[in-house]
Amino acid sequence: MARLDGELWKWNLAKVVVVDVTDDYRLMQPPLPCECYPILCETLLPRHNLAKSLLDRGLVNGYLYDWHESPPFEGGEWYVGVVSEDLAGDLAEPS
Repeated sequence: MARLDGELWKWNLAKVVVVDVTDDYRLMQPPLPCECYPILCETLLPRHNLAKSLLDRGLVNGYLYDWHESPPFEGGEWYVGVVSEDLAGDLAEPS
């Protein structure tokens, strides 16, 4: 009988760290390194077409997708920057 060996989930799933980048817009500052932002959540998502699927995912309620950064090496963490929906609405409304 065939037997699977190892942890196959590591090949199919990627760790995604969702960070709040709202202050970049509120304070009109240039982006910081990913590790400097507050973490809203960490999750595992299917690795297949992850870059394309991030746009359509609502990863955290009340936040909108802004950008993502893929890992520099295989098996690393993905970072996804999100902006508060309230601030995004305020910026979109004309004064």
